Amino acid sequence: MTVSTQRKILVTSALPYANGPIHLGHLVEYIQTDIWVRAMKSLGHHVTYVCADDAHGTAIMLKAQDNGVTPEEQIATVKASHEKDFAGFHIDFDNYYSTHSPENKALSQDIYTKLEQGGYIFTKDVEQLFDTEKGLFLADRFVKGECPECAAKDQYGDNCEVCSTTYNATELKNPYSTLSKSKPVIKSSKHYFFDLPKFSEFLKSWTRTDNRLQSSIANKLDEWFTAGLAPWDISRDAPYFGFKIPNTPADEPDKYFYVWLDAPVGYMASFKNLCDKTGLDFDEYWKQDSTAELYHFIGKDIVYFHALFWPAMLKGANLRTPTAVNAHGFLMVNGEKMSKSRGTFIKAQTYLEHLNPEYLRYYFASKLSDTVEDINLDLDDFMTKVNSDLVGKVVNIASRSAGFIHKNHDGKLSDNITEPQLLQDIIDAGDEIALAYENREFSRAMRLIMACADKANAYIDDKKPWALNKIDGKAQEVQDICTVAINIFRQLAVYLAPVLPVLTKNACEFLNVDSLNFASRKQVLTSHTINAFKPLMARIEKDKINAMVDSSKDSLAQDKPKDKTANKAVDTQMNNEFISIDDFAKVEMTVAHVLECNHVEGADKLLQFTLDVGDESTRNVFSGIAKFYKPEELSGKKVVCVTNLAPRKMKFGVSEGMILSAEKDGKLQVVILPDDMVVGAKLA
Repeated sequence: MTVSTQRKILVTSALPYANGPIHLGHLVEYIQTDIWVRAMKSLGHHVTYVCADDAHGTAIMLKAQDNGVTPEEQIATVKASHEKDFAGFHIDFDNYYSTHSPENKALSQDIYTKLEQGGYIFTKDVEQLFDTEKGLFLADRFVKGECPECAAKDQYGDNCEVCSTTYNATELKNPYSTLSKSKPVIKSSKHYFFDLPKFSEFLKSWTRTDNRLQSSIANKLDEWFTAGLAPWDISRDAPYFGFKIPNTPADEPDKYFYVWLDAPVGYMASFKNLCDKTGLDFDEYWKQDSTAELYHFIGKDIVYFHALFWPAMLKGANLRTPTAVNAHGFLMVNGEKMSKSRGTFIKAQTYLEHLNPEYLRYYFASKLSDTVEDINLDLDDFMTKVNSDLVGKVVNIASRSAGFIHKNHDGKLSDNITEPQLLQDIIDAGDEIALAYENREFSRAMRLIMACADKANAYIDDKKPWALNKIDGKAQEVQDICTVAINIFRQLAVYLAPVLPVLTKNACEFLNVDSLNFASRKQVLTSHTINAFKPLMARIEKDKINAMVDSSKDSLAQDKPKDKTANKAVDTQMNNEFISIDDFAKVEMTVAHVLECNHVEGADKLLQFTLDVGDESTRNVFSGIAKFYKPEELSGKKVVCVTNLAPRKMKFGVSEGMILSAEKDGKLQVVILPDDMVVGAKLA
């Protein structure tokens, strides 16, 4: 891929919340972004990568209170921890900042003022639950009670985990504050709203043009457009840790920006802070007619904020909007959600105490694509793949060849390449590899690179330099073979540089070259002296992985209550009568749209469903409810599908899930959801 013009690119990752450590689930995004940034820099573009801690909100305030420190002290401690974790995995930010900054305050208030002047802000009174003991309004996650629909106890203030009903917190029966355990009162307060519906037509166009979003994400947003966008509540009442809303009446109690208003502005603030330190032109990247590129890398769970609220805010404030918002899926470990009890909820620091971070960077790269599919860290496959690909294929090329060059030729390579076509083929593969990197098809790039490594190892196996070295008069032939191999290794190091920065640095030293950026890929090393080979990467040992998992379990044990008697009683009850929350978490329940429902010929009890569960392809599901329903009664309905059941091969086809039903008076009733439920949403 030839770089014709240097592009100016600003890249961000989502802001980690400043109330806890980084874990492997977080790292999917930061490793993905860092690889893309390094690849684009290697291709010769001017790329700036910024991020920050998301430092505002009630949760931060309460966490600080629990720790007996100020919110400022709390976020400073966590920020230092986050920066250490990211550095440990070679995430190379150009600036890492905090949303609790003077730049963010100024920018957030300026954007809000422009939105207010444009007629996009209005107020209305909102009734909320108020904790009289704590003296604050309760967000949904801080209130529990009985579901107004099914009377299930201990349900949060937004939806019931038992019957899936959604409701307002004020509708809960017998509500209580999770903070003080007291009964809250209903209290009215004036709130400020951003009039998002005014941007509906703009957003419908914006989300469907210039490949700003993955098609699956754009399709999801269409469902929200169909349901109708709602005004966005952007204010919170004191006490609250954040920025005060400007221009409020003097006699009005303090109002603060909801954390999700100033959080994305934190991208701008981090970049502004960098500009002030380095002389970069802030306006060149953020003015409305900017020709620079802006890319956000985020998790699929925060698409609503980044693909609707954020571009609407920018549009309303006469600023540029993102070039693209790239969403990714979640991380599974051994095919399941990360679990503390199983030791697969692994913190970044726990991993670093046991394993090389470049192992994980490569494994994630081998799994990541341009889709929003979840990725799975299978720990056995992780060990096998790293050992096979990086140690057994790539590093092995250098280790098999360098010794002959040093022992017989004082480290000097041959004067010419005796297999020019083989080397040229691997150089030419760089165009496709570069394109895969730019398109975020990292798994494809890794496959192409390993195919080149396979060619090199096949060449060495065919030529057998170790055997030739024992024959008099074959020294030159051995030198020629190893020179070809060393040059191929050099190409592979160029291609893997965005993924393996430390291995690349050490490869530079071994090869005695200044750089392994993409521009140097056509360089051929002949009559060149290399340095002595030192091991570039060790194999993963199983006991290291086991120790990491055990350490993760240990960290959980340290957090458990010290009352061993109480623990034993609870554990006995859990084992004998109940499943654990981890067992329940294994079941993936997904909102599904019934596209078709038909009788099954030759099976009186079965109905065959074609379901849209939010994936790129539909699901085929058989259900034994034909005696209770006619197909037309269920066609077009929203139902609940268990989507992580193993496919079941039946006489009439393969069933790829299970539709939830409830039994009443001997009759099965399908759980039917409201029409406005979002297809693909997970029930939690």
